Amino acid sequence: MNNWSNLSLRLATAAVLIAAFLSALFFAPAPVWFAFVTLFLTAGAWEWAGLFKLPPRARAAYAVLTLVLSALLASADIAGLAVAYWPSLLIWVALVPIWLWRGWPLPAAAWGLLLGWLLLMPTLLALLHLRAESPWLLLIVAAIAIVADTAAYFAGRRFGRHKLAPTISPGKTREGALGGAVAVVAYAAIVARAGGHALNITLLAAFLALFVLSVLGDLFESWLKRRAGVKDSGNLLPGHGGVLDRIDSQLAVLPVAALLWIVLGASG
Repeated sequence: MNNWSNLSLRLATAAVLIAAFLSALFFAPAPVWFAFVTLFLTAGAWEWAGLFKLPPRARAAYAVLTLVLSALLASADIAGLAVAYWPSLLIWVALVPIWLWRGWPLPAAAWGLLLGWLLLMPTLLALLHLRAESPWLLLIVAAIAIVADTAAYFAGRRFGRHKLAPTISPGKTREGALGGAVAVVAYAAIVARAGGHALNITLLAAFLALFVLSVLGDLFESWLKRRAGVKDSGNLLPGHGGVLDRIDSQLAVLPVAALLWIVLGASG
């Protein structure tokens, strides 16, 4: 497939995904929204199990158990509790940076599958909680990673000289990451102005922290794929690879954003 055809396929898939996401986000009743995000994350669980070389039946069992666990957690009504997100914060702030720095291999399958749930389930709860607070809130938070990734891509192509993490993702550059950070700062200012406020240090720090997490989420999935010996997590999304390839940054951003919303709201 030539570059033009591949780009056209990527754009067409992206248009369908965006339309489906926005329609569900703003117009779907709560049960339909739950079904939408659960289906997506269950597909991500199938791909996650594939990274650990599980056979098809075991992958299917993991996906089904993920679906069941999602329903149980949603019915427990814990999405608005900070305790639901602390494990995710600890993984992304403490475990993942050390993992990438030391270049650890894939863990044993049982530990890997447990890690998958510790990443996927808080993301599900965050999708439910932030959307219940406001669809616009969820959209603003999710867009942080999108803005950062888009700006990093173009800044890296134009100015990229120094590799950010050559052994993990050779295409990423420090200049691209800086471009992403600048774009996120500008985005934070636009969000603040749209809300009728000046950009303050709390909002700026929150956006930049979530930007760093989005980079970690991207790098961590890239590292897992590299250790698993695959280019993409799957092939469910034409031109884009798998579901995990599209939500890797959100796995880090959304749970921590939900935690920040709860903590800052309580302190405010």
